[in-house]
Amino acid sequence: MMNILEVFDVTKKYGDYTALDGIDLSIRKGSIFGLLGPNGAGKTSLIRIINQITAPDKGKILFEGEPLSLKHIAQIGYLPEERGLYRKMKVGEQAIYLARLKGLPKDVVVKRLKYWFDKFEITSWWNKKVEELSKGMQQKVQFIVTVIHEPKLFIFDEPFSGFDPINVNLLKTEMLELRNKGASIIFSTHNMASVEELCDDIALINQSKKILEGNINDIKNANRENLFSIRFSTSADIDLSVCLPFDIEIKSIENLRNGVTVANLKIPKTQTSNDLIKLLLSHVNLTGFNEILPSMNDIFISYVNSD
Repeated sequence: MMNILEVFDVTKKYGDYTALDGIDLSIRKGSIFGLLGPNGAGKTSLIRIINQITAPDKGKILFEGEPLSLKHIAQIGYLPEERGLYRKMKVGEQAIYLARLKGLPKDVVVKRLKYWFDKFEITSWWNKKVEELSKGMQQKVQFIVTVIHEPKLFIFDEPFSGFDPINVNLLKTEMLELRNKGASIIFSTHNMASVEELCDDIALINQSKKILEGNINDIKNANRENLFSIRFSTSADIDLSVCLPFDIEIKSIENLRNGVTVANLKIPKTQTSNDLIKLLLSHVNLTGFNEILPSMNDIFISYVNSD
């Protein structure tokens, strides 16, 4: 699959401070790419370079195989973390104005805005001033303005800020629908649960350097810890610590009602899940078994702390 965006050896300095140090990234077409990192890691600097707000001191960026240039601005939709609506303007008037800045004819703008305002059930806001809307309501309007020109690449920086859970799910659904229609998305957030739910690939930047990149499932599998959750029943009290070899670590154990017990076990890397199942079946009636893969939150913390 062709990449929508490729970043090669991008470096950016502000005086003596290095914001980005030799960053390489590949973002696949039709994917959601998580751009992750702690505050001050360099994510915003990279986003500004992609949007051509600033330029790199070194390196290059390709958009669909071509050097990134001004002509590609129309193919990018950017929803910044800092909101940028004019508070005194009416919502509809402002939406038309911002959409026209994307180069769309007014009749196309009005048609598309009607579609999105109906879809988000916000038609009644059309003649309200922006300052009358909550932060979440303003975010809905800004999301619409970001997608209205139907670009090939979207950059969403903390898009769920200010949203309640219902509207977070609404935006997640729209992001997935945009991807399924062929758009590519760069998604920057600190919410690792959303990363796991939405992202195909991720890159982790820390202290101006990329320290991890790849497919999210491959990364989770590469960082597996041989940790398993088991559920079993037995007719008599049983002490797993006595039944199991000393090299199997009992991470947690909980006795539920009706004689059911749930335990998390960590086995040595020399053993397999089949070895564990065979051992357990000689002692208990096994009713549930699954591997616990590390969460993206765990992986994020582990890599940042070890960098």
